[in-house]
Parts: sequence; C-alpha cells; structure tokens
Amino acid sequence: MKKVSTKKAPAAIGPYSQGIIAGDFLYASGQIPINPETAEIEGENIVEQADRVCRNIGEILKAAGTDYEHVVKTVCFLDEMGDFAEFNSVYEKYFTSKPARSCVAVKQLPKNVLCEVEVIAYLGE
Repeated sequence: MKKVSTKKAPAAIGPYSQGIIAGDFLYASGQIPINPETAEIEGENIVEQADRVCRNIGEILKAAGTDYEHVVKTVCFLDEMGDFAEFNSVYEKYFTSKPARSCVAVKQLPKNVLCEVEVIAYLGE
C-alpha cells in the first residue's frame, strides 16, 4: 500500500491519510470544504462548499496519477437532503463519467460543513 499526500488538498485533521493506493485502486478519504491554503472552511452555501470539496478531490486524484474519469464509486454525505438538487448541480460538472454513488443525509459532519465526499478510483489500464 502507498499513501497519497498533496499540499494542494487539505491536510488530514485526524489519524488518517488523504488517500491510500492499494493494488489498482485509490481509496480517498472524505473531503470537506477546507481551503488547503488557509485551512479554513470555504463557502457559505452548498454550491460553494460542494465546489471546494470537488476541487480538493481533484487534487488528490492528480497526486495519485489519475482523474475524475477514473472514479468508480463516490459516497456523498449531506447535512440536509434538501440540498440534494443544488449539490448535484455541482457534482455533475466534475463527475461526468457518472460513477456509482451513494448519497445520504447525516446528523452532523465535521466542522459543521454542509457536505463531504469520498471516492474510489481505478488506477489500472
């Protein structure tokens, strides 16, 4: 296994890695809307926060040598299911290959953010 780390995505705020490559897959930890340059939450609404989350994911994918087109599965966590449509409007701009996905509303997310997304990407041919 190999750890993936980049300064262009938020540093882990706990005992975990930004991502792990195991075999032909990248397993990326859930990303919340933290700006990696300031370490602060970015965005006041679901659209702004979802965009920051997706950009963070993109940097981890890049650090692992892949991109959004190779994502095979996402798990999306929303603070409010009422944000589903607006979240999707951002998500679909990044995940154009339409990977398998789960999306659930949860009671609370770290730092009281509005969304979190984790991904699994295929690194093989």
